[in-house]
Amino acid sequence: MKEKTGGLSKVIVIAGPTASGKTSLSVELARLFDAEIINADSMQVYRGMDIGTAKPSIKERQGIPHHLLDVVNPDQEFNAAIYRDMAASAAFDIINRGKRVLVVGGTGLYIKSLLGGLFQCPPSSPEIRQSLQREWEVEGPRALYRRLECLDPQSARKIHPNDRVRIIRALEIISLTDRLPSDLSRQHRFSDRTFNPLKISIKREREELYRRINTRTTAMINQGLVDETESLLRRGYSPRLKPLQAIGYKQAVEYLQGHCSIHEAGEKIRRETRRYAKRQLTWFRADPEYTWVDPSRIDQLAKKIEMFFHA
Repeated sequence: MKEKTGGLSKVIVIAGPTASGKTSLSVELARLFDAEIINADSMQVYRGMDIGTAKPSIKERQGIPHHLLDVVNPDQEFNAAIYRDMAASAAFDIINRGKRVLVVGGTGLYIKSLLGGLFQCPPSSPEIRQSLQREWEVEGPRALYRRLECLDPQSARKIHPNDRVRIIRALEIISLTDRLPSDLSRQHRFSDRTFNPLKISIKREREELYRRINTRTTAMINQGLVDETESLLRRGYSPRLKPLQAIGYKQAVEYLQGHCSIHEAGEKIRRETRRYAKRQLTWFRADPEYTWVDPSRIDQLAKKIEMFFHA
């Protein structure tokens, strides 16, 4: 059995939109192929955020080791470059122990960063970032956005005037490097491949996917999404943190602050999740290397994976 091709270790990727059934399928495949799972969901890396991220429970994991779940707190920095380093380390450790690797999730950028490696981005400067954040608080978003428009109009056109994170990051890069983010983005963002992947994406009919999204949203609310969000706020995490602006948590915060009813919050979550699923589908469909599969036909998928490992 050939576990490498051209010197690259083989890995299986199970991707697809939210609520498509990646967790159950990946656990079953991991049992069949003696594999361990590396999470590729950008929200499931956060501790204390279980219900709103649909993080696999201990029961759902069925004894299969899962990596890169619960690795940072909600107020800690985490991005694709950090993910790449942690996930690659986990993958090589799994392979060196004679196991196989399943990369599972719906964050396309994280998957791409692991498989190909990201172009080295400028580091972060806490001092510069804090200074820019203070300016944002005092002067508001318009002043910083206008500054970005003057320095790098091409980048500014791609960023919403109220997108605090991206505006501050763009200005931070300019301060650190004396280079424009738009110039950096024109360079190759991904380096040579790190692994040889078989890319699988789950195929669901739109009506079925939307039904699953609706069902999951109801389950999240019933299982305590609001209580989980309230617990995070009580522990001192700001509702403006990026993880707490994610779908589900943002609407739960709005409910807790009295801006909407629980019914309205649920409807907002369903609507935003459907939009997110569309964006995920657009990402994965743009990559011709993905094979789209019916998750109920696991026998056919298992044969495909077996052939991949033997090739």
